[in-house]
Amino acid sequence: MEIRTISHKGLRRLFLEDSAKGVPAEAAGKLRAMLAFLQDMNDPDKLRAFPSWKAHQLGGDRKGEWSLHVTRNWRLTFRIKDGEIWDIDYEDYH
Repeated sequence: MEIRTISHKGLRRLFLEDSAKGVPAEAAGKLRAMLAFLQDMNDPDKLRAFPSWKAHQLGGDRKGEWSLHVTRNWRLTFRIKDGEIWDIDYEDYH
C-alpha cells in the first residue's frame, strides 16, 4: 500500500530521510519496521501476523483508524482508504 500522509514530523523524517531525529531512540527500530511493513502490505489482515504490535481498529470517534503498539502508551495510528495509508501518527492517545 502506498503511504500518503504522515502527520508526526519526526515519523515523517524517519520515513523519508531515515533520520531518527524527532522520535525516541528506543522506538526508532520498531517504527522503521512498522513503516516498511505498511508500505509493502497489500492486505490489512496481515497486520495481525505480529502479535507484539497488538494491531486493532479503534472505535468511537476514531472509528476506522488502526492502532499498532510501539512502547508503553505510544501507538502508531493510521487510516486505510482505497488501498492507501493516510494520516499516520505516533501518539499517546490513552
